[in-house]
Amino acid sequence: MEAAWRIEWPRLVAGLTRLVGDIATAEELAQDAHVAALEQWPSAGVPPNPGGWLMLTAKHRAVDRIRRDANFARKLELLGREAITAEAPVGEPDPVIADDLLRMIFTACHPALTPPARAALTLRMVGGLTTTEIARAYLVPESTVAQRIVRAKRTIASKGIPFEVPEGAELTARLDSVLEVIYLIFNEGYAATSGERWVRAELCEDALRLARILTGLLPEEPEVHGLTALLELQASRTTARSDSGGGPVLLPDQDRSRWNRLYIERGLAALARAHTLNRTRELPPGRYALQAAIASVHAVTPAASDTDWRRIAGLYAVLAQRFPSPVVELNRAVAVAMVHGPTAGLELIDAVAADLDGYHLLHAVRGDLLERLGRTAEARAAFERAAELTANDGERELLRERAR
Repeated sequence: MEAAWRIEWPRLVAGLTRLVGDIATAEELAQDAHVAALEQWPSAGVPPNPGGWLMLTAKHRAVDRIRRDANFARKLELLGREAITAEAPVGEPDPVIADDLLRMIFTACHPALTPPARAALTLRMVGGLTTTEIARAYLVPESTVAQRIVRAKRTIASKGIPFEVPEGAELTARLDSVLEVIYLIFNEGYAATSGERWVRAELCEDALRLARILTGLLPEEPEVHGLTALLELQASRTTARSDSGGGPVLLPDQDRSRWNRLYIERGLAALARAHTLNRTRELPPGRYALQAAIASVHAVTPAASDTDWRRIAGLYAVLAQRFPSPVVELNRAVAVAMVHGPTAGLELIDAVAADLDGYHLLHAVRGDLLERLGRTAEARAAFERAAELTANDGERELLRERAR
């Protein structure tokens, strides 16, 4: 039953939303279907196609509601009675379910919603996570997550956001929002902003699953493959990024034999697909494909000492030129320092110091470069400042140790 809930919930709600035109109503119908399964499956057995059984049961619940709900009946007249009462074979998958899931992803990630609301709604409606699980992942009260989801649904209803995949220029704009949400979910798992654990592998896996779904739904979009490549390659290091106590293990110190080779192979394949699609359309690599290319250099290098930092610095230069940001410059500074020395890296850091003064990693990187130059008093002050700014317990202890 739990497996059916996890696997079928996003598809079920997406399909029902298409039929009834309202996410909240679709959720209620899906919940009713799962209650029916809890009542019937223990005695009747699990059906061959649990998803088809749940969808058919939910449709029957919708018909029952029509008889007693005048408002719902009026909605049904607009949608067409045949759409909801038609009974597809229970033993066969619904051929439009992929389209429904894609519509749900674009609806949950609409730019009209705030980034926290998009992330919460995406994890709930597409990832199938409960509000409790989302709250635990982001270390916020369950009530906060519930409010974000409720407000997101209200915004979708009040603004009349259609349950559809946009086309043309709007698709590009909305796709950027979809990719950004998945990317932010992964980043929160890869380097948690607060709490005791530095890595939350479950969030990384949820984001990776969403990215994989998206590549199947939009196989001709290069940046979808670029993002999937980036997440596969980064996720390959997850188990090696923490010690036995959950504390951080930085890239140069990681045991690379613990990196997941299957994820690396998948990541490299996705990156190759992104490059092929870009070449076919005569497009330059996108933001995520460039980051994936950087991650691939680390992925194929057997030892940290063999890293091709010159190539990484070159890729960061392209990334900084095409998608300029202070954080990209900070990352570029690390690569430049490895190629041209810590003084060159410090010059790049000083150029963005004002923009990133409240960002703990700026001071952490600065401390590392100062230490390499023998400027220990300044390095200690930088590490102490970085420790003050981070809200992650493991990262704070690592930075304090560097300061000591």
